[in-house]
Amino acid sequence: MRLLVFATLLGVLLDAGDALQIQCYQCEEMKHNDCSTPEYIVNCTVNVQDMCQKEVLVKPDGTHYRKSCASSGACLIASSGYQQFCTGRLNSVCISCCNTPLCNGPRRKRPVPSAAASNRPLLLLLLLLPAFLLPLPMLLSVT
Repeated sequence: MRLLVFATLLGVLLDAGDALQIQCYQCEEMKHNDCSTPEYIVNCTVNVQDMCQKEVLVKPDGTHYRKSCASSGACLIASSGYQQFCTGRLNSVCISCCNTPLCNGPRRKRPVPSAAASNRPLLLLLLLLPAFLLPLPMLLSVT
C-alpha cells in the first residue's frame, strides 16, 4: 500500500514538471512602451500559451503597444502575416514572438564594460609576470 501511495505521488510530481508556464507582459494599446512594469506581468495558460507576443502599431498620434501571451502557432502565423506591414512608418504593424520569461518587455541594454574589466588582461599579466621571471635567473646561473 505504501509503495502504491509513493508511486502515485512520484508520478504526480514528475508529471507536474512537464507543465511549462511562461510569464509575459500583457496590455492593450499603451503608448510609450510603458506597460513593462510589474503590474502588467501575467502567468500564461500552462501548455497552451507558450510564447509572449508584442505588437507595435504606428498611428497618427504616436506608437502604440499591445503585449500578451500567445500560443506559438497563432503568434508565428500572425507575425509572418503582418511582416509586409512592418515598415516603421505611419500605419505600420509589427508583431514579434518570443519564448523566454518577460521577453516582450523593453530591450535590455548591454552592460558597459567597466575600466576594471577592460584592464583584466593587463592585471593578469602583471600578476603572472613574476612566475615567468623567477626561473630565468636560475637558468642563467647554471653553467
